[in-house]
Amino acid sequence: MAVQREFSVAVIGATGVAGQQFVEALRGHPWFKITAVAASARSAGKSYADALREPNGASRWYCDSPPDENVLRLTVQDAADLDPESVDVIFTAIESDAARELEPRLALHRPVFSTASAFRYEPDVPIIVPGVNLEQLDIIASQRERRGWKGFVVPLPNCTTVGLVVTLKPLLTAFGIERVILTSMQGLSGAGRSPGVPAMDVLDNIIPFISGEEEKVEKETGKILGEIRDGAFVPHGALVRATCTRANVLEGHTEAVHVELAGDPSEGQVRTAFEEYGRDFCARGLPSAPERMIQLHDDPYRPQPRLDRDAGGGMTTSIGRIRLDEHGLRYILVSHNTKMGAAKGAVLAAEHMADLGTL
Repeated sequence: MAVQREFSVAVIGATGVAGQQFVEALRGHPWFKITAVAASARSAGKSYADALREPNGASRWYCDSPPDENVLRLTVQDAADLDPESVDVIFTAIESDAARELEPRLALHRPVFSTASAFRYEPDVPIIVPGVNLEQLDIIASQRERRGWKGFVVPLPNCTTVGLVVTLKPLLTAFGIERVILTSMQGLSGAGRSPGVPAMDVLDNIIPFISGEEEKVEKETGKILGEIRDGAFVPHGALVRATCTRANVLEGHTEAVHVELAGDPSEGQVRTAFEEYGRDFCARGLPSAPERMIQLHDDPYRPQPRLDRDAGGGMTTSIGRIRLDEHGLRYILVSHNTKMGAAKGAVLAAEHMADLGTL
């Protein structure tokens, strides 16, 4: 269907790195217009422009493009006081402890799309990756009934999980999967700027541990690739084991993946499964959707985060070094952690629902 109306949007946590990514993802959007921005009490009452400025005049805007002039003129509200009924849709980019308290108050009245982990593991909350498991949005009806909400909470997964499940879903559909082992080399932007990763620690270095990351990837992958039976999530049974590291790369997560398949496909069949995946979803032409979900590379030196993270506007996952032997399938992927893996992915999920008339 063609969306016939404009949705007013609030961005919560708008002054932070993740919130700024929502502001950037919604710039000039044909369906969604930012009419409210909210942050902590220390920013409340300032214009968004002033809230992004340090006392010494330095800018705290961290996206590549300059901020939307219309948004810069908005007055920042205290997130704790935002009236959810003043907008149609809410995007939140706040810490999980704050999200657990704030998001239910917002969802009582309006749809909430979140980058926080606060509700990811609740039995009536889907962890959504556009083009992968949108059918799991059906559980929203149970969420509303159980919690007495007019709206809902839909979180995205951890950004490391996103590229992984985009590449696993076509393999699961075509051949079945039994075991997944991955090692990630993750961009610094995934750590944010507060507390972030100290520059002297990561310079000329790889940090071999990211607290809580591996557990999130393992748990979220099972839920996303699972199914809903009798109103409850049944995680997929494949064993997933992750080693997550932080690399000296600004943006883009690179992952080396080994998959034991249930079937016995040829390399050509694997490549076809990757290449054809997501065609129907992308063909819908949603504003933030890429032309293809997966881009394959034959060059053994690709994908690379610097060269490939922005494929499809940062929404396409790139795959290379496909190797298939008696031990399973191995490949390298690159996924943009702050676009498909965060704000722009959440916007795309909202576009899907708006297009279906379910937002």
